[in-house]
Amino acid sequence: MRCSLTALVALSLAVVSLAGPTPSPYNVHEKRSVIPAGWTRTRRHENVATLPLRIALKQNNIESIGDFLYDVSHPESTNYGKHWTAGEISRKFSPSDETVSTVRDWLVKSGLASERIRVSPTKGWINVDVTVEEAERLMNTEYHVYTHKSGQEHVACEAYQLPEHVSSHVDFVLPSVHFDAKIKRRSGSEPEPARAIGQPGVGITPKTTGTVSQILTELEECDEYITPVCLRALYGLVYEPVATDKNSFGVVEYTPQAYLQTDLQMFAMNFSTDLIGKEPYMVSIDGGYAQTEYQGFDYNGESNLDLQYGMSLVTGNQTVTLYQTGDMVEGASFNNFLDAIDGTYCTFEGGDDYTEDSQYPDPYGGGYEGPEDCGTATPAYVISTSYGYNEADLTLFYAERQCAEYAKLGLMGVTVLYSSGDDGVAGNDDVCLNANGTQTADGVIFNPTFPGVCPYVTSVGATMVKPNATVTQVQPEMACMEVIYSGGGFSNYFAMPSYQQTAVDYYLETYPPDYPSTMWNSTGMSRGLPDISANGANYVVAVDGEFELVYGTSCSSPVSGAIFTMINDARLAAGKSPIGFINPTIYSAAFAGAFNDITEGSNPGCGTEGFNATVGWDPVTGLGTPNFPVLLEKWLSLP
Repeated sequence: MRCSLTALVALSLAVVSLAGPTPSPYNVHEKRSVIPAGWTRTRRHENVATLPLRIALKQNNIESIGDFLYDVSHPESTNYGKHWTAGEISRKFSPSDETVSTVRDWLVKSGLASERIRVSPTKGWINVDVTVEEAERLMNTEYHVYTHKSGQEHVACEAYQLPEHVSSHVDFVLPSVHFDAKIKRRSGSEPEPARAIGQPGVGITPKTTGTVSQILTELEECDEYITPVCLRALYGLVYEPVATDKNSFGVVEYTPQAYLQTDLQMFAMNFSTDLIGKEPYMVSIDGGYAQTEYQGFDYNGESNLDLQYGMSLVTGNQTVTLYQTGDMVEGASFNNFLDAIDGTYCTFEGGDDYTEDSQYPDPYGGGYEGPEDCGTATPAYVISTSYGYNEADLTLFYAERQCAEYAKLGLMGVTVLYSSGDDGVAGNDDVCLNANGTQTADGVIFNPTFPGVCPYVTSVGATMVKPNATVTQVQPEMACMEVIYSGGGFSNYFAMPSYQQTAVDYYLETYPPDYPSTMWNSTGMSRGLPDISANGANYVVAVDGEFELVYGTSCSSPVSGAIFTMINDARLAAGKSPIGFINPTIYSAAFAGAFNDITEGSNPGCGTEGFNATVGWDPVTGLGTPNFPVLLEKWLSLP
């Protein structure tokens, strides 16, 4: 099933019917409880003003997407590894004719001429230009103009209603409560989170403690300096790829974040000589390029880290794809990237939300003038992303739509990895939730990250080598508690997936967190994160001609991605399918002991010590760190 806990969030579907004489009673379909920070409601919108309504239609069979994915991803399934084609996915989930006709008929019976109503070619949405007065009558709502402190205006409503017989066919309507309007950089104000993910300091970002005065490569020093040799020793990664022409590994970066080839070569000369003269294969999405106008750790640290370690661990024989996403003016969101690797997503459930996602060609001028990239890029078998939002940054509908796309990628055999965050149980920027749904530095409610909370991605937390420990010890690692804290906790949006239930139930029953239910989602029914972890402290990274020490789950995701890419190599060489969506497999009894259990440390945040790392799965380090030889043997034993 599509996993959501609508009772747990401020944005939810109400079930209270409103009495009235209409043939089908109206129900509240979507509601926002608070006005985002920086915005003020200033006036009612003019009745005669035009609103371009976009009605996102419910996808056929979407409620069963988790079951379909489980069928090809669980090691005990007879369909394990039998991934779907993009065409099969499109045919399975396209909206039904009944959905299209129901919504269209409602609009016509409400007084809109049929020639005004446009259905998209993929039947993903219905578009109709209406006056404010018509929209308010259609949806029993009131539209207001909201003004940002920068002076920019945005049109929205606090809630809207749909007829009961129509509501089940509609995911959401735009414009409506989806309020996170883009703040144009031309105004000098701060851009909103989704499309600003590549901006310095936005979302999950690596941290540095400064430059390294000497280069150390001995295994005895891995508690102070992590290099590729340390990671190979920690996780048993001794493998030379043999099926590189069949395999693929992708790393996603968001402009203005960009790697420097000179830094990659500096790193190669010191730690990975097989990368000398090599560079990633760059795929430009929506005008993305490896910009050099802005340099420094805030612009190069993330991309340099991802590529230097991701490329080193898969060796110079395996090409790594760099998906450089968004131009310098508009930027990009995760949705913009997903559009490029799956063209059906461009129109899925109404398509992108341009109050959140970047629109191309640039409607404001000065940015990328080419067409939006839809289905122009091939998804790699493993895709690592070291960026992320707070779950509360996004509406439930926005998050659910994106989460469903990750399930579709899993059906196609793609492994999707995301960093879990660097602020423990707090959200990015160390902010926590308040009871009214806002996020502040003095909030006290735990604030999980997205997309890690999506049950169809693999969320990666961070560990560190214990002080004075050596990588040859039985268990030299603990949860990362130096500079950053491994992001972890429980979703307020998504339900616990079945593959995780045994592990999470054991944790909650054996090590119940000693916090009141008002501080965290203690229902025992929500998605827990992270799923796994990898080292995230003291990485030696070449940045702008110097070596710096870098920390974060930004380190952990590409390292894990490289390890899974090498497992894919062995399976592809044996004539088998890629591992695809790994969560049902790694949580299964068949993979017990395939990860190094982390039992020390915690993830502080929100004025607490956070959760503790324990025996078994925990919301700090997940199942633990990868044991490559064991994982390789187990995955090669599967069909």
